[in-house]
Amino acid sequence: MTNATYLVVGLGNPGPTYEVTRHNVGYWAVADLADRYGSGFSLNSRQKAEIATVVLPGPDPVKLVLIRPTTYMNLSGVAVKAVASFHKIEPDHVIAVHDELDLDPTRLRVKFGGGDNGHNGLKSMRQHLGTGDFYRVRVGIGRPPGRQPAADYVLAKLKPKDFDHMLVDAAVAGDAVESLVREGLVATQNKFNS
Repeated sequence: MTNATYLVVGLGNPGPTYEVTRHNVGYWAVADLADRYGSGFSLNSRQKAEIATVVLPGPDPVKLVLIRPTTYMNLSGVAVKAVASFHKIEPDHVIAVHDELDLDPTRLRVKFGGGDNGHNGLKSMRQHLGTGDFYRVRVGIGRPPGRQPAADYVLAKLKPKDFDHMLVDAAVAGDAVESLVREGLVATQNKFNS
């Protein structure tokens, strides 16, 4: 999987209201990747995304186009399609980093393809790319307590301690992205899937 360009999509919602919610773990993961390589995000209003570009050094450099859609979650595919088209990136070189209710916190899974499992960001990506055949780095957030609706749970403001833990999970998701583009899916799954 080397010598190529990948589009890494951090799924989340824009604006201060959603900044410290579980639903934004994808945003934090791509921000962490940008920070590692000294890159910053620039707003591209035409492509409806904040975009940063990094090159992973090595004998086979890999370029990552990191994006945070500036639409709300359920329209994320608009930005993904626009940026993918602009950079001529095929869906099989797209990696979505997103929150996953079916995994407990601190757990992470990497996979290729599949359904959207009720996740509106993935659903929108599938619609706009015309396929579900892209990579997913699924960051566990666990199920809501009691009878709390899932939507309320993923959009609830995190306590500082929980936010700190989630930032660690986001950084691990960044590690998984780097592993995926350098070492491939199977090696990455063996290393990170828990």
